[in-house]
Amino acid sequence: MSQKNGHKKGDQAFRMQSPNERWHEMTYGGALSFLRRKYSRDLSGVDVAVSGVPYDCAVTYRPGARLGPRAIRQASVQLAELKAFPFGFDPFDTLSVIDFGDCHLDPHYPQSIIKTITDHADRIISTDTKMLTFGGDHFVAYPLIKAHAKKYGPVALIQFDAHCDTWPDEGPDEALVSGQALDHGTMFARGVDEGIIDVSKSTQIGLRTYNDTDYGFEILSAPWVHRNGVDETLKVIKQRAGDAPVYISFDIDCLDPAFAPGTGTPVTGGLASWQALELIRGLGELNLIGMDLVEVSPPYDHAEITALAAAHIAHDWLCLLAVKKGAKLKPVGRL
Repeated sequence: MSQKNGHKKGDQAFRMQSPNERWHEMTYGGALSFLRRKYSRDLSGVDVAVSGVPYDCAVTYRPGARLGPRAIRQASVQLAELKAFPFGFDPFDTLSVIDFGDCHLDPHYPQSIIKTITDHADRIISTDTKMLTFGGDHFVAYPLIKAHAKKYGPVALIQFDAHCDTWPDEGPDEALVSGQALDHGTMFARGVDEGIIDVSKSTQIGLRTYNDTDYGFEILSAPWVHRNGVDETLKVIKQRAGDAPVYISFDIDCLDPAFAPGTGTPVTGGLASWQALELIRGLGELNLIGMDLVEVSPPYDHAEITALAAAHIAHDWLCLLAVKKGAKLKPVGRL
């Protein structure tokens, strides 16, 4: 906690003047935002804007991910209380972060969804502000990547997931022809076909469902990660991505249902939360341009297990950006 703010207490989400401030907050009270960041639409000097995309009409099984952004914000309260572990710093001493609020959608007019989300992302990243986005179902990653590719060129996708999400689009012909089909299991095939994903530099981690083709991705299945470990997994990811612009899309069902029960399409045999955190923490040397974290479905969660995992993963991605901006690591104990 910064000494200069020691006299201030509570409700940082709307009271703080600078996005670099932080002061005491009751973990169980006060206005909620992600990591107690200030709610703002002013992107001047902002490094990262956190935003929710509460859309879940593209699911193929259980709904509820539209409530994910709210749950992740709520689960972040303890992470805003102390210096970041294992980094040993307050990331907001270095990194300017706001909570931009949620993308306003009309779920009753599905033809508008892709453009609405793309325009929302364009508004943020066109100012050289990075995005940390909370879904919503995994389809929201498609318009987000469209916006990022417009600015950075084709992205290297690092996809944490139980599913490949490269199955072929199926549905009414008119929807497919118009590019408006909404399905959270097909959008990365579409992204590769459209050239917004550089599949030669992209990796999928944690998969444990079957598709007849790898669609050109390097696939590190959950059993492979379990057998070979975090270091070998990171080696493959980093060699493949190189210096390409890296977009991370983290479907919370990458985690085993023991660690993430609150999701729409759970599959056993997945990663543990500690593995996911170690993998995220190991990606700091890459050219990180954006991240989404999706498929948190609070109606199926227990004791905030899933939302807590999501909040920690997102928090640690922000810490990587703080290190890139000059924050100094001060770990305590053996790591």
